Amino acid sequence: QVQLVESGGGLVQPGGSLRLSCAASGSIFSIYTMNWYRQAPGKERGLVALISSGGSTEYADSVKGRFTISRDNAKNTVYLRMNSLKPEDTAVYYCNAAGAPWPWGQGTQVTVSS
Repeated sequence: QVQLVESGGGLVQPGGSLRLSCAASGSIFSIYTMNWYRQAPGKERGLVALISSGGSTEYADSVKGRFTISRDNAKNTVYLRMNSLKPEDTAVYYCNAAGAPWPWGQGTQVTVSS
């Protein structure tokens, strides 16, 4: 059973930056497209960014040009670099493989506020 552990969240002022990490147990990580999602209070969880096994990336329109997803298959880890953060980026951030085949981790809280 793959386990996902997200980290790197915190409180940041508008315009600030954070880098999130998601570590996955297991040796099959490299073959999966990996996604970052977020869920704001009272809203459904939504896709933020994805990275294929080959390194191709896609982003939600709301984060294009500000967020960068990357992966290190040797470390079974996917990252989300977030720049120019806005209050509307406040949410709990989760990762999972495409289609969410694995149990969700605890997520990491990102709060953007002055």
